[in-house]
Amino acid sequence: MNQLTGSASNNNAQVLRGVVVHGGGQIDDGVVAVTGDRITWVGPAHAWPGPLPPLPASRGSQHTESGLSAHPPYLLPGLVDVHCHGGAGHGFPEADVSGLRAAIQHHRRHGTTSLLGSLVSAPPEVLEQRIRVLSPLVEAGELAGIHLEGPFLATAQCGAQDPRTIIPGDPGLLDRLIDLGQGVVSSMTLAPETPRYRELLRVMVRHGVLPSLGHTDATSAVTGAGIAAVGGGRLSATHLFNAMPPMHHRAPGPVAACLAAAARGEMILELVADGVHLADETTAMVFDLVGPGQIALTTDAMAAAGMPDGRYPLGSQQVDVVQGVARLATRLGDTPGFIAGGTARLIDVVRRVVRHAGVPLAAAVVAASGTPARLLGIDHEVGDLVVGRRADIVLTDAELTPLDVMRGGRWLVGGRDLAAV
Repeated sequence: MNQLTGSASNNNAQVLRGVVVHGGGQIDDGVVAVTGDRITWVGPAHAWPGPLPPLPASRGSQHTESGLSAHPPYLLPGLVDVHCHGGAGHGFPEADVSGLRAAIQHHRRHGTTSLLGSLVSAPPEVLEQRIRVLSPLVEAGELAGIHLEGPFLATAQCGAQDPRTIIPGDPGLLDRLIDLGQGVVSSMTLAPETPRYRELLRVMVRHGVLPSLGHTDATSAVTGAGIAAVGGGRLSATHLFNAMPPMHHRAPGPVAACLAAAARGEMILELVADGVHLADETTAMVFDLVGPGQIALTTDAMAAAGMPDGRYPLGSQQVDVVQGVARLATRLGDTPGFIAGGTARLIDVVRRVVRHAGVPLAAAVVAASGTPARLLGIDHEVGDLVVGRRADIVLTDAELTPLDVMRGGRWLVGGRDLAAV
């Protein structure tokens, strides 16, 4: 089976036509066929061996004299978010099961078809309780795994994390938390300067958990040694630039070490490229320096994602959202609190990167789907529109507003007017 033969003769196939973004490029008039929960054909429309569906128009588009839409729908692979604390008013660190499902569905309806549920630093008994609550959602395939952001972080760079819950590295505690989840813990953020760092790495390697360096006050040398200690295995940087000392030409810090490691292919860099956590020029610079294959666009979204301004929880902390920006709540008259997670969905981040940072759409999609899927080790299943992979497809208009979302061959929003049998 290949991209041009697939299962084209299968009468049960859903056939989608539009601008197909895959493989780091795009087909301006392409076809994706889906049978059951799998992609069975991808290629240009002129090579499609079956009846060719008409090219549908996205909302508000105009048709040319040839009958083709001037702005057809875009077909993107389902997006993969490796760092998300919640949405729709509910957070993974504190919500009940119905709230957790609401958060997952909110992001899914906006095109994020694979999602890690991120926790924040908390007392061990709280982390254990949250792992127990989240585990069934991972086992059911609703979440791709659990991300532990802490508690082995640097207090000096705690950001919106509660400094009272940050503790020195404890391999025994980590082993207990991972064992409790029985395979559902996928990644962990830790500072490379935390005590017993190498012992923590050994625990993670033994359990197949991805280490991610972040919330660190380390020097460039300490960070570089922490990267080298991973020995070429999977490794990421948690929201590069944020909760790290700024890079200075005489004190380059962890940012320089992480950028250099990514340029060598040794690390993938999380970027919360929402225009709040990072300037658009910073996002553009990192894409130019290391390329989309070493970048995982992410949201760091918290409960306020998709919600109006107001007060929302983030673990034990309270967060005020004003004009869409989430900051730790402070007393009236105090200076603004730390940025406390994001309020964007991953498709919003992709749109921002394309429209404001000037990154080509195909590169932004690689960084929001293919690279994070590879980072998590699930790229055999998701991350691109490729024959044999799960049929996770996001259909958007020319403004990258989601029209319909398919996950595992099933429409989540609609799709009847965009699919032909």
